[in-house]
Amino acid sequence: MSDATSEPLRLGIAGLGTVGVGVVRIIRQQAALLEARTGRKITISAVSARSKGRDRGVSLDSYAWEDDPVALATRDDVDVFVELMGGEDGPAKDATEAALKAGKDVVTANKAMLAIHGQTLAEQAETEGLALRYEAAVAGGIPVIKTLMEGMAGNEITRVMGVMNGSCNYILTRMENSGKTYQEIFAEADGLGYLEADPQLDVGGIDAAHKLAILSAIAFGTRVDFDGIQLEGIERVSIEDIRAAADMGYKIKLLGVAQKTGRGLEQRMQPCLVPDTSPLAQLDGGTNMVVLEGDAVGQIVLRGAGAGEGPTASAVMADVCDIARGLRGPVFGQPASNLVNATAALTKLPAAYYLRMELVDKPGALAKIATVLGEAGVSIDRMRQYAHEATSAPVLIVTHKTTQADIETALAAMDSTGVMAGAPVALRIEEV
Repeated sequence: MSDATSEPLRLGIAGLGTVGVGVVRIIRQQAALLEARTGRKITISAVSARSKGRDRGVSLDSYAWEDDPVALATRDDVDVFVELMGGEDGPAKDATEAALKAGKDVVTANKAMLAIHGQTLAEQAETEGLALRYEAAVAGGIPVIKTLMEGMAGNEITRVMGVMNGSCNYILTRMENSGKTYQEIFAEADGLGYLEADPQLDVGGIDAAHKLAILSAIAFGTRVDFDGIQLEGIERVSIEDIRAAADMGYKIKLLGVAQKTGRGLEQRMQPCLVPDTSPLAQLDGGTNMVVLEGDAVGQIVLRGAGAGEGPTASAVMADVCDIARGLRGPVFGQPASNLVNATAALTKLPAAYYLRMELVDKPGALAKIATVLGEAGVSIDRMRQYAHEATSAPVLIVTHKTTQADIETALAAMDSTGVMAGAPVALRIEEV
């Protein structure tokens, strides 16, 4: 039931970085449109940030200032606490908990906090009958949370998959287009301000894994399980792999995949090959894409800006507008008390794999590798050996579907063949 009233909905915004300033701009520029769409005026009562004197390009003089975000979250003239500080613990978590305890609805863009503490916060919000909304926490301006919870509410979700970190996609795309190494493009991205203060959050896959953990909980009715995600970043992806993958008809993406199997819940964030004709392969630069699959609707592909002032602030305001309309609902799509602990799949579903290796240039080298693969139960689909002038020969292999365990067995056995000129590379090929 809607509890919208004619009274203004008053916000307290903690965090005045790019996204916070974007929210202020939307509320000022679209005041009439927001009221027409929600039936209520949306105003800002107070704000908080680390530095009061910083020039943010927008005047904040008409809002009360709080140095302490907890004090902001508990003000009498704040109906909705908008948390845009970030960080899984510390002020963001303290202020969010204080807001809920004080009877305030909460809108947040904080994926790390939700991925680690989502269950506890959901239980607190639902016990108090409050909203905890977080569309901006996953994939920026793409309405993936609303799509899962509302548009696909009648579906059993079979798979969630996507490219959910624009910085990593920028690096991989630039490597492919420029022919430069990972180290060169990493430095470029860092210089352009595309990476977090701790770049490992981006290139290590942690940021994207936070988002996957949230989507997986909604899709499969489980408690958020960030620790259950198999996690690998893009640091080891070489320009040689990008070129070789392209030659075999693939592109490399940092891909998040969550799917329920007979073995349990499979959650992975790792570099994968995708067919170069697939929607994911066409994704360039900092754009995000999420693929949702349901038993009734089939496959839905959502694409858009995964970060930035406008897109992320747009997602924040979508949640604020729902609260203004009086919409309420469970934080993760069904009551937090119903969510179950995920049973992690100990083995992953079979898949084809891409293998790249350097073999010593001597007779019988390739035959030894083929034997090792066969003995491990790995069947070769395609193989390519390139012309060479050095003492080693580059070889590419695409396998038929096999298990990760069999691939690992084969890779371990290759060390004892005496024909390896370097460590082999193995990347999963994901069907899209």
